[in-house]
Amino acid sequence: MTSTPDLNAVISYLESLQDTICARLSELDGHSFAEDSWQREQGGGGRSRVLRQGELFEQAGVNLSRVYGTELPRAATLQRPELAGCSFEAAGVSLVLHPYNPYIPTTHCNVRFFLAQPEQGDPIWWFGGGFDLTPYYPFLEDAVHWHTVAQQACDKHAPDSYLKYKAWCDKYFFLPHRNETRGVGGLFFDDLNAPDFATSFAFMRSVGDHFMPAYEPIVERRKDHPYCQRERDFQLYRRGRYVEFNLVYDRGTLFGLQSGGRTESILMSLPPEVRWEYNWQPEAGSAEADLYANYLKPRDWLGLEK
Repeated sequence: MTSTPDLNAVISYLESLQDTICARLSELDGHSFAEDSWQREQGGGGRSRVLRQGELFEQAGVNLSRVYGTELPRAATLQRPELAGCSFEAAGVSLVLHPYNPYIPTTHCNVRFFLAQPEQGDPIWWFGGGFDLTPYYPFLEDAVHWHTVAQQACDKHAPDSYLKYKAWCDKYFFLPHRNETRGVGGLFFDDLNAPDFATSFAFMRSVGDHFMPAYEPIVERRKDHPYCQRERDFQLYRRGRYVEFNLVYDRGTLFGLQSGGRTESILMSLPPEVRWEYNWQPEAGSAEADLYANYLKPRDWLGLEK
């Protein structure tokens, strides 16, 4: 590592990020978040904020956590087995927003910091995070806007990194058993610790700070779009894919559960209402078929890939 991490600066930023996002979401929705602070028996705790049954959001959760322990959970060491057995400290903000209107996409954002201490040697630290968009009735202009802001977030501190982290997102938020992406992607990065702490921290902040500029204009465009029970039923059906991914594949969910985190806060990401239907198939030429044919696969939204 080429610099000493400043954990207090990271915590301060994460607290500010949670405050900023919750304040803006409350303004958009017209309802306030309920706050629930919790302590983890093995060390650390968090501050969960949830808005339920608002005007726009059926459920919106924005969680802040800071946990520590004597051994990294398995979910954190699968990609880095050399860290097995290390004591650790981890902090992050994670949010999932489930709107009522099927024309407003579900979305997820997470920024996090890990600090691991081997028995011998210097501490090992890294940043991770990203954001992704899961539309039910997608619009091309929304996907292009989302990825344009994602590119801006990357270019501010790590020029030319957008395509790398966009591809990583497409690969990570993928359901192999369905052979489809969870949505239209966005950014995903992990193990970021180069060239130094200041640069890596600035990149993480850029991702966190660009989330609302990426999402809010989409909400404003789609919040008054009319819909009926057909669209609502399809939204609930597609939410099932969100549940499948989060419970089967998501490393953040596994880390939280394996580390003894607060279950209610970890599973806040799951939608409040969802439905499954056996062997459902979209009608040819329908808006639902358009989602399957054109949006649930990796795609060059900005015309940058060669």
